[in-house]
Amino acid sequence: MSQTSSVPPAPAEEAEFIGAVGRRLDELLTGYHDRAAAISDSATPLVEAIAGLVRGGKRMRAVLAWWGWRGTGAPADDGRILDAAVALELFQSAALIHDDILDRSDTRRGDPSIHRSFESRHRRSGWRQDPAHFGLSAAVLTGDLCLSLSEEVFAAAAEASANPAGARALFNEMRFEVMAGQYLDVLDEVEVPGHDPAAALERARTVLRFKSARYSVVHPLGLGGVLAGADEHVLEHYERLSSPLGEAFQLQDDLLGVFGDPAVTGKPAGDDLREGKRTALVAHALDLLTGDQVDRLEAALGDPDLGPEAVAQIQRLLESSGARARVERDVAELGEASLAALAQAPMHEDARSGLDRLARRILGQGR
Repeated sequence: MSQTSSVPPAPAEEAEFIGAVGRRLDELLTGYHDRAAAISDSATPLVEAIAGLVRGGKRMRAVLAWWGWRGTGAPADDGRILDAAVALELFQSAALIHDDILDRSDTRRGDPSIHRSFESRHRRSGWRQDPAHFGLSAAVLTGDLCLSLSEEVFAAAAEASANPAGARALFNEMRFEVMAGQYLDVLDEVEVPGHDPAAALERARTVLRFKSARYSVVHPLGLGGVLAGADEHVLEHYERLSSPLGEAFQLQDDLLGVFGDPAVTGKPAGDDLREGKRTALVAHALDLLTGDQVDRLEAALGDPDLGPEAVAQIQRLLESSGARARVERDVAELGEASLAALAQAPMHEDARSGLDRLARRILGQGR
């Protein structure tokens, strides 16, 4: 995706909110660290692992929720939207911890993934039994704790909001959809749908929507609106602009999973190929490649020992076939649809302007 400098920087109040989210996370996790220490000093690494993970990231979900809140005219510095944003950041971190276990990923943002970090702790300490099993077990518990903390923080924000029942229902829907989407993603790695490109694309887009697009973009924006008391008319417009934006975001992530620079992604090049991800990119390739080329692609998918040269060969195949260009076209079309819907959405103009800037950054149209 091309990068330009045409999008102005985020407004100061957005940057201030992002800083407030970080400070609130630090405060919250310091308290939980103290609670863990009161049980046993040996329990504190659970909280420390979460604290290390939440320090990274761009706070995209938190900011989307904030703009959904601001779109109704709600005040910028209200504690309820701050706590809701913190809950979304914790939810995201829980999803990343579990996702890395499911994908057998060694790294996250350039650092060891949580299960690998606990595995290393076991090895350094010279403990008994299997280090890898300990790492997985500890990471599952860390992810579960992170998910529980997310629910605890969000429940307080929802209870104090204009629509407690609606906020809780939407948060519950988001959580359920992510779990279902994650399962479908795992299933697609083993239950290959033959070589029917249309079926492969439909399955890939279903996983894309429910594993990532909706919880990354659609639900955060909607939650901000619901917490502020937005009516159904406003929320329908929010979804109309956020659905294509969420899909475009995940399609770009799929491209990065194959073509991305490890220095940027924090993951080895071609990691999605080694993990056997059945993305829209792969579905388009199945439609465009010849029989022998399809066999080469199928043989590469899910091969954990795929080396740099083999990755480069598959990258060239996906590029020359036109599969990459198709995904990039889809991203552009979805982006246009999102920005057009944003222009028509009933929201305060400062929020529309801020959300337009954020959407363009998500779409790769500005830094």
